[in-house]
Amino acid sequence: MYVQWMQDTAVRHYEVMRGTGPTQASGATWVVRSHLIEYLRPAFDGERIRVLTWVVNLRRVRSLRRYQFIRASDGQLLVRGETDWVFVDADSGAPRAIPAEGAGLFTLVPDEPTS
Repeated sequence: MYVQWMQDTAVRHYEVMRGTGPTQASGATWVVRSHLIEYLRPAFDGERIRVLTWVVNLRRVRSLRRYQFIRASDGQLLVRGETDWVFVDADSGAPRAIPAEGAGLFTLVPDEPTS
């Protein structure tokens, strides 16, 4: 479930930042190159989990995004993760340079944010 939540959270964050429309209009999309997940504590059925995400860096065609999954009831960090995203042409799948207007949507946060 964590991988799905990571993807859903990244997509929702990009939508909130108003990046989805311009990206689709330009004929591009983001695809996952890799995921890394570190499980620290278990989560149990019915628990509320808060998800934090932030963009660490933007390179020519790639972007690293990190995540934290925090149990709402006690603030315990359950899982840390990151996804290496690649900006690609939607038709060919070939990597494309991230446009300046897309890169400008994000404030880069290289370290873990405080919750």
